[in-house]
Amino acid sequence: MSQTSHDTLDIAVDGDGVATLTLDRPEALNAFDLTMARELESVFRTELTGDDVRAVVVTGAGRAFCAGMDLSAEGNVFGLDESVRPSPEEFRAAYDEAPYDAGVRDTGGKVTLAIHALPKPVIAAINGPAVGIGATMTLAMDLRLASTKAKIGFVFGRLGIVPEAASSWFLPRIVGIQQALEWVYAADVLTAEQALEGRLLRSVHEPDDLLPAALELARSFVRDRSPVALGLAKQMLYRNSALAHPLEAHLSDSLAMYWTSLGDGKEGVAAFREKRTPQFEGKASALPRIHPVV
Repeated sequence: MSQTSHDTLDIAVDGDGVATLTLDRPEALNAFDLTMARELESVFRTELTGDDVRAVVVTGAGRAFCAGMDLSAEGNVFGLDESVRPSPEEFRAAYDEAPYDAGVRDTGGKVTLAIHALPKPVIAAINGPAVGIGATMTLAMDLRLASTKAKIGFVFGRLGIVPEAASSWFLPRIVGIQQALEWVYAADVLTAEQALEGRLLRSVHEPDDLLPAALELARSFVRDRSPVALGLAKQMLYRNSALAHPLEAHLSDSLAMYWTSLGDGKEGVAAFREKRTPQFEGKASALPRIHPVV
């Protein structure tokens, strides 16, 4: 097993290529600060993209998953530049340039966009309180498992702010618009059972069983599986479910089937015919392009 540490994160990769990413500020209940934001965005765009990593499980050190934004910082606690006044048109045209990139863009959204872009399974193991960004960051992950001790809250209305981290895109897709609106309007803290009933969670586990269950689930996704097929399937399901007509899905499906039939698909079919375990050689770092550049 390999292990790397950052100021706010710890990452360990096991022999199956499953990375356990631990939010590691237990003394602050893993509260999200600008350092954690930068480190999460960076590792999802660099370190975790390596082909030695096949899947990622995210959890928290200590008794919390992430207690939300660290509100103890001086000045604008979200790290935003209060001197700029961008119009929607100005911001959209130059959102990734100064002063907007650092001064206006939501840091949580940068993190969830990086998580969403990773062409590998990402699983949240919510071991305790997950509030605000602690809840919304998990929405960009593909599945959410929680401990019976987990508490999940979309509490933005209590602070006079709005749901962030691109959660207005993710949350309704996961739980439906009616449930999403009710949770955001109420700004209550949900029990794990309430979150499960609302379809936010895949499953609820006793505290000691949570991380082993999440890791075993991740391993079941990657053992004897093609990284290319998994990566393309993730892209297709997220993107194509929002398209206006199934023809658009058919076009990307067709290209994905074409390219995989020339690569790992040949090995998969051969292994099936020969009743043996496939030896896939495709890499998630080299996915064929199946969607037009927009």
